[in-house]
Amino acid sequence: MKVKICGITNYDDAKVALDNGADALGFILYQNSKRFIGYNDVAEIIQKLPFFVMKVGVFVNEYYTKVNVLASQLGLNAVQIHGDESPFYCDKVTHPSIKAFRIHDQFDFSLLDNYKECTFLLDSKTNHEYGGTGTIFDWKLIPKKVMNNVIIAGGVSVDNIEEIKKQINPQAVDVASSVEDYPGKKDHDKLKEFLRIAKGL
Repeated sequence: MKVKICGITNYDDAKVALDNGADALGFILYQNSKRFIGYNDVAEIIQKLPFFVMKVGVFVNEYYTKVNVLASQLGLNAVQIHGDESPFYCDKVTHPSIKAFRIHDQFDFSLLDNYKECTFLLDSKTNHEYGGTGTIFDWKLIPKKVMNNVIIAGGVSVDNIEEIKKQINPQAVDVASSVEDYPGKKDHDKLKEFLRIAKGL
């Protein structure tokens, strides 16, 4: 099971995640997020990380020109587009991209067909936040044809990771709130336990 640990705000959390098998780290560059990290802090952390680690910058409704510049300047390997961005917008992003969709009971999965050359992340829809809520959505809504090609976010934890593997078998999972002490600071014991179980699947 591939795992992205999102909401990294400090090097200690990044190191523990990597030492215990995380495949990717997510840095939230959306200022309204409770897990926001400044550009200079991201750059300092990335400079200390091994070259072959996947470093992902998370953006929400940011100008694509700014996304492209920051991705290059900060040393990101990929960008996660987590707002209401259009297919045209995503086509203008120069780095490998992950497009997030917030799933609800009436979500139209045919929308995914309009987005090319990007990996899809499925998260829970809430009225007040774009992600990192710890809320689970109904996995039964996911069409079988996309199940194995998506990243699953939204309430992923030690309590359901085995069921996610069994029911969906996604490309990867994206985890933040379930391995935190508080938003922006990981609980290292929870982080280690989650990665132990997930990487054993």
